[in-house]
Amino acid sequence: MNGTQWIIFILIIQVIHFLGTWKLYIKAGRKAWEAAIPVYNGIVLMKIINRPWWWVILLFIPIINLLMIPVVWVETIRSFGKNTLLDTWLVILTLGLYIYYINYAEDVTYIEDRSLKPRTGLGEWVSSIVFAIVAATLVHTYFIQPYVIPTGSLERTLRVGDFLFVSKFHYGARVPMTTLAAPMVHDTLPVFKTRSYLADVDPETHKTSWINKLQLPYMRLPGFEKVKKNDIVVFSLPSDTLYQFFKAQKAVIKPIDKKSNYVKRCVGTPGDSLAVIDGYVHINGEQLTLSDRAKPMYEYNIYAQKGVSTRLLLSLNIDEFSRTYVSNSPLTTSQIQVLRNMGYGVFSQNSPDVIITDSKGIQPETIRAVRLSLKEITGRERNANMTNEMVTALRKDPAIDSVVKIIDPKGSYGGNIFPQKPNLYPWNNDNFGPIYIPEAGATVDINAKTIPLYKKIIRDYEHNDVKVTGQKVFINGEEATSYTFKQDYYWMMGDNRDHSEDSRTWGYVPADHIVGKPVFLWMSFDNFTEGIANWRPRWERVFTTVGGSGEPVSYRWYFVALIVGWFVFDFFRKRKKKKENG
Repeated sequence: MNGTQWIIFILIIQVIHFLGTWKLYIKAGRKAWEAAIPVYNGIVLMKIINRPWWWVILLFIPIINLLMIPVVWVETIRSFGKNTLLDTWLVILTLGLYIYYINYAEDVTYIEDRSLKPRTGLGEWVSSIVFAIVAATLVHTYFIQPYVIPTGSLERTLRVGDFLFVSKFHYGARVPMTTLAAPMVHDTLPVFKTRSYLADVDPETHKTSWINKLQLPYMRLPGFEKVKKNDIVVFSLPSDTLYQFFKAQKAVIKPIDKKSNYVKRCVGTPGDSLAVIDGYVHINGEQLTLSDRAKPMYEYNIYAQKGVSTRLLLSLNIDEFSRTYVSNSPLTTSQIQVLRNMGYGVFSQNSPDVIITDSKGIQPETIRAVRLSLKEITGRERNANMTNEMVTALRKDPAIDSVVKIIDPKGSYGGNIFPQKPNLYPWNNDNFGPIYIPEAGATVDINAKTIPLYKKIIRDYEHNDVKVTGQKVFINGEEATSYTFKQDYYWMMGDNRDHSEDSRTWGYVPADHIVGKPVFLWMSFDNFTEGIANWRPRWERVFTTVGGSGEPVSYRWYFVALIVGWFVFDFFRKRKKKKENG
């Protein structure tokens, strides 16, 4: 809905409220007309139900209001003596329409000085839970959101298993657009594994149902900074069409605020000309200087005449490489099945049988359990994904003859590279562009060659009809030779440059997809993808900041001291209070 439609919708709600409560207002000693004035009627109602006036604000905050409105319904009927469990369920299940019955059919009496304390232990527990959820949802939606790094696209700047706090207020919190959604969850309900929101768009026709008419337009609260180059940013994945993160299902068009959240580094901002040359990002003709905390990784070929030692690689903290084992005896069918179920690559067509693993290799307990007889092969050449520091240390080792960065040559198409037009743009991850990053209000030429770069923006992000006929481009039915952008766009890339699906794959990130800025890392676990029993804390990363310069410093002991200090203070405070009360 647009702004005018929302105003009309709110006015309709006010009429419904007036018709269902005006007699109750009178019985509470107020005037009937007070139930008809938007906002003012809410303040008066808060006085009637003996609740603070600022509850009215919560009724207008998206998502929060879904929790507060049923609470107000219950509080309203209880103010007129309807306290039974049946009354509570009736007002909730009828979406508040039970109040109409009380207003017109029953002769109720207003209880002016009713007790606000729940009458049962269960009622008190429910009340506490509801308002804890309200407070947590408010913080989660508009201030700070917890986030966990699920993939290695930012290794080793941010690592898989890092638990972050993401600030919503740095760039300004994005007001939820999907008004009918469960609080405190993103796109999927835990346990039930179903969508957590109500929205419906046909992925083929793009037609929306009536539910989508309740979508709010894009709005963002004021922030105190803009997205800058080198910022690590959490954003809604523009290309997301999955019901659930990482689970392949039938494609669905999701509301912007319900798309999967990704985290990458912003390397290009509105108005920039960006190119990737031999793996390095260039902005407006100059190589981008990354922040000193960035740890970009690239694939390298390592050569050693006597073989590249696995032990050497692991001693330098290099862990993104493969290991090769050969079996001293032919593998049985059951052995092959067990190894493949564990995620290992098994090749048994030739003799001897070959097993490929990640850097952790095959654990001794697995070798014993499956009864394997193996030998690891360390060839003269091996590929590994490494940071600059790792490369420098490896080159210093006398056993290593050469370490060469692997580069896809310019002019060779890398496959699944934006804008997926190899005949026009034969780009790859290492040599990409140049490409213009659109800025709101900027105008570009549109023709058969440039339309692949901007078609998704014009059609999907700025909601125009686009058709290409021969060499002509039509926007909203009219031939177009230029286009003016309505919003800013950004270019996001992972620091793990050869193992990151980012803007080089799916293109621009619109400004309305920006979620927030990671600011604090409060916990980190190694082996995060291997089950909770295998998690190992990375203590040096606990309670560290994401931004800043220099090596991250852990503040965990300051937090421990703060928590201990609070418990000591609380203990003596309660002790003193107990003495004063005799």
